[in-house]
Amino acid sequence: MFSTIRNRVILIGLLLLACGYLLFPRPTTIRVRGADGAMRDTVVRQVPIKRGLDLQGGMHLALELDQSRQVSSDVARDIELALTVLRKRVDEFGVTEPLVQAEGAERIVVELAGITDPERAMAIVQRSAFLEFRITNETSALEKAIPAMDRALRNLGITSAGVAGQPRPTAVQELLGGADTARADSAGRDSARRDSARRDSARPDSTPADSVPVTGGVLAGLIEASGAMPGEYLVRETAFPRVDSLLRLPEVRRALPRGVELRWAADEVSVGVESFRYLYALEDRPIITGASLVDAQAQLDPLTNAPTVNFELDRAGGRKFGEETGRHIQDYMAIILDGEVQGRPPVIEDRIGRSGRITLGGRSIEEARDLALTLKAGALPIPLKIVERRQVGASLGEDAIRSGIIAGIIGALFVVVVIVAYYRLAGLLAIVALLMYIVLTLSGLAAFGATLTLPGLAGLVLSIGIAVDGNVLIFERIREELAAGKSVRLAVDEGFRHAMSAIIDSNVTTALTALFLFQFGTGPVQGFAVTLIIGIAASLVTAVFVTRTFFMIWLDRRPAMSTLSI
Repeated sequence: MFSTIRNRVILIGLLLLACGYLLFPRPTTIRVRGADGAMRDTVVRQVPIKRGLDLQGGMHLALELDQSRQVSSDVARDIELALTVLRKRVDEFGVTEPLVQAEGAERIVVELAGITDPERAMAIVQRSAFLEFRITNETSALEKAIPAMDRALRNLGITSAGVAGQPRPTAVQELLGGADTARADSAGRDSARRDSARRDSARPDSTPADSVPVTGGVLAGLIEASGAMPGEYLVRETAFPRVDSLLRLPEVRRALPRGVELRWAADEVSVGVESFRYLYALEDRPIITGASLVDAQAQLDPLTNAPTVNFELDRAGGRKFGEETGRHIQDYMAIILDGEVQGRPPVIEDRIGRSGRITLGGRSIEEARDLALTLKAGALPIPLKIVERRQVGASLGEDAIRSGIIAGIIGALFVVVVIVAYYRLAGLLAIVALLMYIVLTLSGLAAFGATLTLPGLAGLVLSIGIAVDGNVLIFERIREELAAGKSVRLAVDEGFRHAMSAIIDSNVTTALTALFLFQFGTGPVQGFAVTLIIGIAASLVTAVFVTRTFFMIWLDRRPAMSTLSI
């Protein structure tokens, strides 16, 4: 089929057209930070060759299991599960050719090329994304346990700093007009308001009602019932760190009744000039977890324009969720993500099936998308901590590309000078084929979606010499045939035929070495191997097919030629 010059020229033309199509700049959406600091999507035209971390900049993270927050009984298994979850998250995040792999027995390496918002990327990588739904406690368990908790604190020598002596008014009483005004309120009005709040869906933007203070002791002066729903309490934001540390003490935790757990709200709430943090007493058994979640999508609520995450459960999870919510109609259900209550718990007004919605008041749509992404990818088995972080700037990548191009040009020029000086006109034919080799190699990188790294650039420069090596073998064999007294046409045919075995042997051994590097190497080594393998394939095409075609055209134009410039 390719014995005629016409067919060969047509095939070469088709190859060049395919290369032009693969390397034609395409519109690409990238995220850039504007003058106001906000991230925006911008469309630019780029050659579709992926660049690695060292060429376009990005972020390198080394992570380990955070044993201080949760002890792992099987580190190897948890590392494997964490790798699976992280790969799903990074794929959904849309990073070009990410690297997520284990390093040693207890470390995970994540390399994200082209990241323009590293803080967002780190939040997505580190987030545990453990989702739970729990019913708020309705037995006033915390109020009943606070005296015992305060006794435990007194036994530890921790005394009340702000509530000893004359009792001070509660935070909500101060906001509503002071202690005297609050004490003047009748008990009947307080009871009616609490009954009304019980029937309400507890909107996140609603203000706290009159509190039910728990008096006596350290925690009694810092924690107060909100009165809006059972199991909900208020703590001043300034006192939040202290209360949180006190509640974590083992002696205090033992005073809490069985079947009850405490969880903080994810965000503070402002009432007037004061900020508060909600504390929730919840049932320790979740009615369902995120393990049953199969999909999550971020949207804007058409009525409130607030970002929401709509989720869908699997069949078994939907059935269990429906049964549990059906048993708890008119109860309050807290939505917990990574141990923090998201918004104020809504009231269950009817049985809920496989679909649900998480409203993120005060959050952006981008945060909702990130939450949906991490929920869909699954929860990490153990929280991760960052032990090493390196940021590679784009300017370093530009310098690397510039240096690589300069090195490639100098190397190619040196090869051109040597080949032309030594093989004369035949060398010029090899140089034309070499230009096509470079185009074929870059097109191969674009076609296979391979990532070009700095070591890959070195492999590209190295493969230029390998591409010329095939031509050298052919030219030397043609010289031998001409020295043996054969005609020019016969010498060319015999030179290509006899040099073929040596060309294939040398390229196959190099390709096998590159395959081993790809299989057992890490990111940069794999980048070198990929570029080298594609370069070897391109050199075979150019040395054996393209250069031979040029010789056929040359001999066809000068059939009576008795000598060859080689």
